[in-house]
Amino acid sequence: MEFTASQIASFIDGKIIGDESAVITGVSPIENGVSGHLSFIAQDRFSAYLDNSKCSVIIVSEHLITDKTYQPTLITVKDAYLSFQILMNLYQEMQGRKEGVEDGSSIHETAVIGEKVYIGAFTYVSEKAKIGEGSQIYPQVYIGKGVKIGKNCKIDSGARIYDYCIVGDNCVIHSNTVIGGDGFGFQPTPEGFQKIPQLGNVIIEDNVEIGSNCSIDRATIGSTTIGKGTKIDNLIQIAHNVKIGANNVIASQTGIAGSTTIGDWNQIGGQVGIVGHIKIGSQVKIQAQSGVNSSVNDKETVYGSPAIAYNDYLRSYVHFRKLPELAKRINNLENISKDHTNE
Repeated sequence: MEFTASQIASFIDGKIIGDESAVITGVSPIENGVSGHLSFIAQDRFSAYLDNSKCSVIIVSEHLITDKTYQPTLITVKDAYLSFQILMNLYQEMQGRKEGVEDGSSIHETAVIGEKVYIGAFTYVSEKAKIGEGSQIYPQVYIGKGVKIGKNCKIDSGARIYDYCIVGDNCVIHSNTVIGGDGFGFQPTPEGFQKIPQLGNVIIEDNVEIGSNCSIDRATIGSTTIGKGTKIDNLIQIAHNVKIGANNVIASQTGIAGSTTIGDWNQIGGQVGIVGHIKIGSQVKIQAQSGVNSSVNDKETVYGSPAIAYNDYLRSYVHFRKLPELAKRINNLENISKDHTNE
């Protein structure tokens, strides 16, 4: 697609400095600008590219503009990063949505399929499943018995949604993620570990996005729940009966053990481990690679393994690094003390 600077400015309510008729045919990172492409600058540290970028049109946060003359055509806005996101969303919408059922898919006669739904080849939709209007189910997806998927969802190739799980509206589930596999429940007996039936489900509320290769286990009884607006990265394990609130962000390779409750608006870094049966409050920040083995109050920031208050960890780390030197000094002092005692 081709767009002029004038058209782009109209989409984001921007003001043009330069050639309104400048045409763009693609986008580039500002560091690797290409003639005929669009990019953006939202932060001071990238402002030098205003003078030397090869991009034909640049969206710029207005506070970065001075009185000098610039080579590219500029579109000034209050927040360039947000405006660029708006453009990307518009472009994605222009690509259009698929509709219809492709050859090779299998849909049970009792399944209910909404209007303007797309179901890709080799997808299997089980009995009494429901798929809401406008949802996009890509090839090789498995949708189990009694599953409910809301409106305008996107389920990428290879995802698996087990029996009776529920997915809200406007959700995205990326490839090879499994929703509703059995929780890790086993009872030790003299003969070995006896499996505990996992009879619950998973409930995913509206506007949730789940990355690829994640596993969200069904509850033993009741529901494992993911609250509205929560965003889950790739390669994450969420165990049975976990309750995650609204608008959390959870980075890659995090593992959350069973029956833990997590509040709203939390930020959980990569490779975090959270034990079971604890409570994480709201507006909590857990730094990457932390091991959380006790409950965390609202608005705390924690770090380390086991995780402690972030600032306490940083102060302690100064001493961790010097432990060999401190041990040597203590030994020297003890030897001096012994010498004085012997005298």
